[in-house]
Amino acid sequence: MTGLVEPHGSDRLRPLLLEGQSIAEERRRAASMPGLRVSSRERGDILMMGIGGFTPLDGFMTHADWQGACDGMRLASGLFWPIPITLSTDAATASTLPTGREIALLDPDDGSVLATMLVTEKYEIDKAHECAMIFRTTDPAHPGVKMVMEQGAVNLAGPVKVLSQGGFPEKYGDLYMTPAQTRALFVAQGWTRIAAFQTRNPMHRSHEYLAKVAIEVCDGVLVHSLLGALKPGDIPAEVRTRAIAALVKNYFVPSTIVQAGYPLDMRYAGPREALLHALFRQNYGCSHLIVGRDHAGVGSYYGPFDAHRIFDEIPADALQTRPLCIDVSFHCYRCGGMASGRTCPHGDADRLQVSGTQLRKWLDAGQPVPAEFSRPEVLAVLREYYASLQARPAAAAAGAG
Repeated sequence: MTGLVEPHGSDRLRPLLLEGQSIAEERRRAASMPGLRVSSRERGDILMMGIGGFTPLDGFMTHADWQGACDGMRLASGLFWPIPITLSTDAATASTLPTGREIALLDPDDGSVLATMLVTEKYEIDKAHECAMIFRTTDPAHPGVKMVMEQGAVNLAGPVKVLSQGGFPEKYGDLYMTPAQTRALFVAQGWTRIAAFQTRNPMHRSHEYLAKVAIEVCDGVLVHSLLGALKPGDIPAEVRTRAIAALVKNYFVPSTIVQAGYPLDMRYAGPREALLHALFRQNYGCSHLIVGRDHAGVGSYYGPFDAHRIFDEIPADALQTRPLCIDVSFHCYRCGGMASGRTCPHGDADRLQVSGTQLRKWLDAGQPVPAEFSRPEVLAVLREYYASLQARPAAAAAGAG
């Protein structure tokens, strides 16, 4: 017994990544299979299945599983699952792939073989229905809706054998950790209560506050950075993780924070994505998920605390990983420090609340950022990145001249 939460729906992790000689043999077989280039989102899902992050899934969902995930957040088996994990293609390509046939799933960038799959079912879906259920909107301006509406007309279901980790270990080194690795690290540290901090942004003072609140009630925090694709304007993973490392080094007690990354793309599904984040953090060994304001949100599609409330709407036995729901956090000048809506009695005029849009404007213009919002070590990393962005057009113009 490790004392950690069990993997979701299973007594053990179920990674689908082949090992050793089995990979070489499957690659040889894949060479004679029809190839299908997957999307960036589908690649992330394949990689998560490969490393056991999506335990206990064995492949892409059937129509019954898709319907169950959309409408009741449960698969046909009864297993809790809040977001469909599907693979799609266009109708013409689907017509050439009969059920019972194996296909090779190819990386969208370089065409390398990521996995093989036995096609067991082909089906069409009501895309607008999926969007309405998962994203709570069918607005094509929503990046998740746009992703679903642009995917192929036909979904393919079936079990997969994963052959690659998509270059993430080579690109990110020790930062990229599998669920088996984080679980082993937690056991070695003697941790049993671990809070996951989901982030697609650099950590500023408010995020630091959330992590430190969690440390007060847990053994440690897994700062878990998304390494997959983001929407335009978001900070790239390599910049974000350097900024986080600078914060951890200078402002946290050693051995209370583990920084790691995972290979998914963002879906921007708000409350539903918060549930998925808790589900796969259970596979990573985390007992809690920090849920702050507008978790996994975008624009104004979700209320600031919808992701808090959705955990009260699911069955008690749906997940072992529980939410740590924390109110909006900020620096209060009258309190003289970081606070939240539950601890600070003062009004907006006394609170420093900076949006990501405002921060990007300051950084783009090289303007000062209040020290109460972000640590100087974090700002140094971000200013270097924004300076490099401004240098690129200048260098291109000079080259053109």
